[in-house]
Amino acid sequence: MLISFSSALALLLTIAEECNAVTVSVSATASHAIPTTLCKYYGDGGLYAELLQNRAFQQVTPGTAAALNAWRAINSNITVVKETTPVSAALPNALQLAVPSTNTGRGGFANSGYFGIKVTEGATYTASFFYRFPASSSFSGNATIGLETASGQVVGSTVTVLSGSNTGWTQVNVTFQPEITPIDTNNLFTVTLDGAEASGQVINFALLSLFPPTFKNRPNGMRVDIATALAEMAPTFFRLPGGNNLEGETIATRWQWNATVGPLVDRPGRVGDWSYVNTDGLGLLEYLNWCEDLNMQPILAVWGGFSLDKTSVAEGQLERYIQQAIEQINFVIGDPAKNEQGALRASLGHPEPFALTYVEIGNEDFLGPSTYTYRWKDFATALKMEFPDLHFIATTRPFNPILSPNPTEYDVHVYQTPTWFRQNSFIYDGFQRNGTKYFEGEYAAISTNSSNLFGTPATGRLTFPTMQSAAGEAAFITGLERNSDIVFAASYAPLLGHASNNQWMPNLVSFDAGFVYKSTSYYVQKMFGVNAGDEYLPSTLPTPSGTLFWSVVRKTSSNKIIIKVLNSATTSAVLTFVLSFENVENMGSVEVISGAATASNTPTTPELVTPITSSITVGQTFNYTAPAMSVSVLIFTAQ
Repeated sequence: MLISFSSALALLLTIAEECNAVTVSVSATASHAIPTTLCKYYGDGGLYAELLQNRAFQQVTPGTAAALNAWRAINSNITVVKETTPVSAALPNALQLAVPSTNTGRGGFANSGYFGIKVTEGATYTASFFYRFPASSSFSGNATIGLETASGQVVGSTVTVLSGSNTGWTQVNVTFQPEITPIDTNNLFTVTLDGAEASGQVINFALLSLFPPTFKNRPNGMRVDIATALAEMAPTFFRLPGGNNLEGETIATRWQWNATVGPLVDRPGRVGDWSYVNTDGLGLLEYLNWCEDLNMQPILAVWGGFSLDKTSVAEGQLERYIQQAIEQINFVIGDPAKNEQGALRASLGHPEPFALTYVEIGNEDFLGPSTYTYRWKDFATALKMEFPDLHFIATTRPFNPILSPNPTEYDVHVYQTPTWFRQNSFIYDGFQRNGTKYFEGEYAAISTNSSNLFGTPATGRLTFPTMQSAAGEAAFITGLERNSDIVFAASYAPLLGHASNNQWMPNLVSFDAGFVYKSTSYYVQKMFGVNAGDEYLPSTLPTPSGTLFWSVVRKTSSNKIIIKVLNSATTSAVLTFVLSFENVENMGSVEVISGAATASNTPTTPELVTPITSSITVGQTFNYTAPAMSVSVLIFTAQ
């Protein structure tokens, strides 16, 4: 039979590919179960759906221009004042509106939100505020509450009556639906009065708020598009309140659970560890409800006696902080009939305890002084005595220093280059199987420059995750799956960051007032999270120093075999899979994300690199060509 030159060349290339293919033999017998937690900050102005920035004038100096951050006057005079009769002890400041006696137009104020406000036609917006007249007044008039564009076009509003009949605080709660979707997010929340009617009036306002529809319609809840993006990753745990946010720049400014629960008017907020004010509207109960809404386990962190200014609490003075940690845990799981904190949780609408298995003591104590040895001893001993069924996670480097009592879990953090993650995908293979478990609590490829990891984009620091960084992380995750007998949980960090106003880069998910930007790393995390499996299947091991990595797992409920393949080379690679199953279906599916090494999903190119799903022919033996710089997930049925 004669064949054409082109056909012959194609046949030779195919034979050459098969000769150079990496052969992977896959066992049908699982080596170990995969923990359900395995693969799986920016609260205010991000995940937390509140639209008004500086809504309660928390932690600001009255009378200063900085105290008016995000606020502006409309044909009036506004200033932040220290209230003589504050709306609450937690919120001592108020916005004072003075309408000039010469005003004949409208008078009031506006808020520009967190770098803009997204307005959607037909959506229900919920606004609220407290007001009072500092001096007795006979005024009674309409206030218009609404949203408008930067050019002054009103897109939605409602009217309520403000009355000066008493000098106490009155709360206003209203809803309205915009009739227009503006072309951008340069919009304002406004409260205005008829200037002629209100001329000469002075009115104080406290705790102003504006919420769009929230995720699962929770009051004081989460932003829908961000929450949905995170939910789509099928997360199984959430560490709260999150990393350095726990510690405080000083002991006095540490995160304290009891200041973040109850009515918003009783939450003082705090200057967070990245220098902006946390409203603490996203508090402990909101975090826990969020975990329930996404069916996630909370990994709860308690303050461990160390703040970021390198101050450690002396051993003899730890008792009050240990007691605060006990009360925090009791708020989560305590019996309402037996302790005050459990009763408080019940009074706030959640009588049943939340699910809780893991409690982390401190955060990144490997960066602090050696005082963690006594702080761990005192915290862990007291907490284990109080809560014997819980697991307590240490935050130093594993076994350095040696801690007593011996931790059963460690939280490991690593920020490195894509190459480092690829080359260290076998790092846990060498760990002893001595009963100790590991939580890869923070990891990300953040730079291409190993000698200046925390530098600037000019020195290799990544602004957004790239296809190269996501591929390096994927190689590392295959190692986490292989070692999931000792690695019980892992999470990329940071999770969230504003696309242009942030203090850390890169972030898994970026956002601005109007949009969510899913990074290459986000898609890789989603591909691994959605396709986690519950049993690890041994196979031929990758070459640790190579560019081709894989992991094979099974979902026992459906007999689905899931093979993740990572190719970090600039050329495609062929793998031959040899399966030891008696029955393998003929067809399966493959989801692939692939792109140039430097390709990123950014606000200007939000979908430059996204996964593509197609069908694939499989069998007891089959070939798969992994594209250059790619992560693939192959799924088929076998038994």
